[in-house]
Amino acid sequence: MAGNDWVNGYLEAILDVDPGIDGVKSSLLLRERGRFSPTRYFVEQVITGFDETDLHRSWVRILNFGDSRLRRLEVRRREILDWRTCVGGFGIWLARRNRFFFFFRFCLEGEEANRVAKRRLERERGRREATADMSEDLSEGEKGDLPSDLSAHGGSTRGRMPRISSVDVMENWANQYKEKKLYIVLIRHEMQFINSFCSLHGLIRGENMELGRDSDTGGQVKYVVELARALGTMPGVCRVDLLTRQVSAPDVDWSYAEPTEMLNLRSTENSIQELGESSGAYIIRIPFGPKNKYIPKENLWPHIPEFVDAALSHIIQMSKVLGEQIGGGQPVWPVSIHGHYADAGDSAALLSGALNVPMVFTGHSLGRDKLEQLLKQGRQSREEINSTYKIMRRIEAEELSLDASEIVITSTRQEIEEQWRLYDGFDPVLERKLRARIKRGVSCHGRFMPRMVVIPPGMEFHHIVPHDGDMDGEVEKTEDNPASPDPPIWSEIMRFFSNPRKPMILALARPDPKKNITTLVKAFGECRPLRELANLTLVMGNRDDIDEMSGTSASMLLSILKLIDKYDLYGQVAYPKHHRQSDVPEIYRLAAKTKVIYKGVFINPAFIEPFGLTLIEAAAYGLPMVATKNGGPVDIHRVLDNGLLVDPHDQQSISDALLKLVSDKQLWARCRQNGLKNIHLFSWPEHCRNYLSRIASCRPRQPQWQRSDDSPNIADSDSPSDSLRDIHDLSLNLKFSFDGDKNEGGSTLDNALDSEENPDNEKKKLENAILTLSKGAIGGAQKADHNIGAGKFPAFRRRKYIFVIAVDCDTTSDVLQAIEMVIEAARAGKSAGSIGFILSTALTISEVNSLLVSGGLSPSDFDAYICNSGSELYHPSSSTEDVPGLPFVVDLDYHSHIEYRWGGEGLRKTLIRWVASVNDKKGEAGNIEEDESGSTLHCYAFKVTNPTLVPPFKELRKLMRIQALRCHVVYCQNGTKLHVIPVLASRSQALRYLHVRWGMDLSNIVVFTGECGDTDYEGLLGGVHKTVILKGVGIDARKLHANRNYPLEDVMPLDSPNIVQTEACDSNSIKSSLEKLGVLKG
Repeated sequence: MAGNDWVNGYLEAILDVDPGIDGVKSSLLLRERGRFSPTRYFVEQVITGFDETDLHRSWVRILNFGDSRLRRLEVRRREILDWRTCVGGFGIWLARRNRFFFFFRFCLEGEEANRVAKRRLERERGRREATADMSEDLSEGEKGDLPSDLSAHGGSTRGRMPRISSVDVMENWANQYKEKKLYIVLIRHEMQFINSFCSLHGLIRGENMELGRDSDTGGQVKYVVELARALGTMPGVCRVDLLTRQVSAPDVDWSYAEPTEMLNLRSTENSIQELGESSGAYIIRIPFGPKNKYIPKENLWPHIPEFVDAALSHIIQMSKVLGEQIGGGQPVWPVSIHGHYADAGDSAALLSGALNVPMVFTGHSLGRDKLEQLLKQGRQSREEINSTYKIMRRIEAEELSLDASEIVITSTRQEIEEQWRLYDGFDPVLERKLRARIKRGVSCHGRFMPRMVVIPPGMEFHHIVPHDGDMDGEVEKTEDNPASPDPPIWSEIMRFFSNPRKPMILALARPDPKKNITTLVKAFGECRPLRELANLTLVMGNRDDIDEMSGTSASMLLSILKLIDKYDLYGQVAYPKHHRQSDVPEIYRLAAKTKVIYKGVFINPAFIEPFGLTLIEAAAYGLPMVATKNGGPVDIHRVLDNGLLVDPHDQQSISDALLKLVSDKQLWARCRQNGLKNIHLFSWPEHCRNYLSRIASCRPRQPQWQRSDDSPNIADSDSPSDSLRDIHDLSLNLKFSFDGDKNEGGSTLDNALDSEENPDNEKKKLENAILTLSKGAIGGAQKADHNIGAGKFPAFRRRKYIFVIAVDCDTTSDVLQAIEMVIEAARAGKSAGSIGFILSTALTISEVNSLLVSGGLSPSDFDAYICNSGSELYHPSSSTEDVPGLPFVVDLDYHSHIEYRWGGEGLRKTLIRWVASVNDKKGEAGNIEEDESGSTLHCYAFKVTNPTLVPPFKELRKLMRIQALRCHVVYCQNGTKLHVIPVLASRSQALRYLHVRWGMDLSNIVVFTGECGDTDYEGLLGGVHKTVILKGVGIDARKLHANRNYPLEDVMPLDSPNIVQTEACDSNSIKSSLEKLGVLKG
């Protein structure tokens, strides 16, 4: 075949491909073995290496469009596949494949545009309705967006970020706060106190952090540890707890199993005497989830309630300890609970609600933004993305964090304006209107938005000494000036280079697609002048073997190695396998002090960088930067002015910026000096000052009540029916701590700017309102009698076990049958102590009373009644002979807990309008009707005739969030009833309240549920309590969960040893299950 040698070459290459060889690895080594063949490389990587999986997935998605053009496209697709069988037609195949890709990308972009347009319309409609509700008392200044209005993040949009400008300012602030004794809790898949921080995933420790070990142990781990350490040294801060997961696994270091790690300690005796022996900053590791196993964050969701219960016990215990040391015997509660990342935000919301403490949230990386980016890539469907990343559960956690947070801290304005605005619960325009109304003292009609605050992360600079003396050359090694040995990491990097004296371009990032390292390597490889002037160093985490890395990281690293091979960059690119956290400063120093005419550059080419802490670190060591123009680097560059911003998608822009910095000595020196001059603006003291001033602006909320400790010692009874029958009365003396003041409409205003009202008057108003609105539901339930002398504690703490019957059934007769079976099983078994009972239900208290009467049960057979889907809490009363009405007393303390951000009448009006629109749209007048008899002050109830015609509960919850109304939506009784309750109320939260208020031990609780139930069912399963699932009960309710944002299986800890399902639905099977759990003796 004269003239067709190239065809022969490809045919030989195809025949030569050995299917038994790992093509990915072998092709990388061809050049090193001296037998590299471009023909074979092409066949391996382009022809046989092409994976059509993504192509097929996208094709399936396109078929949903139903366009007639798709039939023609199908013919073309088959032609493409036919051409692949002919080697000589590879060029035509590639061309047609590209045309096909272009077409389906066009279709997918159209689908994305439709989704964005729909979201915009929903938001505009919600904004119009919210504005219409508030239009009656709208002032002239609110009818337009005036320059004087506050910005979406609570401040002016102009100017730079506020900074500490002098030492005097810091000293004044210290003098102002030094008398305070603050307790902070931080949570980051781990968590903190007086402030409490929560931060759940990843591996967290104070020293030698393994940053880059995996995708869960990144820069946010370092941020939250250093924040806790810095806050612990601030004046007025007594204690900071960083709560995280305790990991005892053979594949991680033993230090992650230590329950407590001290980050710093008060250095003087005066400080210890003033703030107590327990003062300082600590990492507190909470055991939850699978034992002896380190799991990724995506698998932690089912175990979040277990963390919350254990963390709650720790906070309560530490508050008592601090109270004894510095509080005069009264508990010292956290001033805030701060969640870091979505899972910790979910935890912080539950802890905040249980303790009635302000919540702060930092998202770090947001789920909706990640989902948008993945969908744009077109490689995975929404279902596949959710299966891999549990992204919808993450987004719901972030939405709940918006519902519960008083402050949301961001690193940049871009995070607010481009990422948070993607969420249903945050609208910058509506937020601006609400903030203006609050400033003028005008009612917001039950609507709330968290305050968005930009506080860039800080850094510790005292140990950094830039080598300014090395600008013009090396310092000679003499006897008077002996040189210290080079750090080991230097030789580990320099061994890669054939000319190690060239300037270094340094990138420090995980091998993650969003970090965009491949584009950087391409830009370097295709720019000859840049390759001649500089070396490239890629510090991409730690690895022992690529095969042992996660799939995404391994694939990314292999792609980078292929590019190095493609451009023949051996001797010019370093990619060390290992480095310690303590090596990172030395890596920066190496790049900054390369001894040639020009110095090195730091680059962050990520597609989107939420903040960019590495840019600040590099600047502190004198490295100019080249960074993405998307995200936090824009704000950093505005302050430091120490480099260039680039489009991360523009390969040429990246190479041009790098070449400009390494070739222009004056530009390099100017950027270096600007960075060193301005870097102090990112110090931790300034960050903490801004942070604590924002915390101080929150209206204090914490558990406050009065109770008597002189209750007599009453011997426990072995009878499960012996509940509060021996307690003569229950005194619920109250001292309210309100989330916000009440306005005329019954809703609250923003916590930071509320007017001050008399707490005693508020207490009386709330009591009267509860009794008035609940009159029809409770039929004259008693008000707590404050004139009774010493009150008696409920029997919770005297019980060995508490059985919580939370079975959701269609009829009251089914509920009664479940109650009788549980009580019979408890009486038949042998327990180490007395057993108490709590009924947890969607029924009203009057319906509960009728249920008890029909079954021949006494109200005092139960220790408490959780009613209306967790929005009401009652205790039995033994004084029915003297007081007319039902034998129950309302727990008003619980109402003060769940009052936070309750929309009141403004929420009710919106719900009535929604009911009318649904009935009109479905053409079924009266399908949904308000249930006045079932409604209470904190529960708006509706009857549903045909549940199949009602939108899923997630749609109603979304609508409420778009209108800034914070609530929970619960479909109950098999969809025939709808309850809307406060966002911090639920049946599971009511149990946590009993733990905080009355000391009920959560680990001694046994919850009885069906196989399915109301839409709040998932909250009943997790936690430190034990669960018995009654077989065959509640199966019909599964249809209520059919149209969820995320599968119920994603959040159910079915592998937990604390969950047992009965073999049948009878008392004997229940007794056997209780024996398996160790509650009853066999």
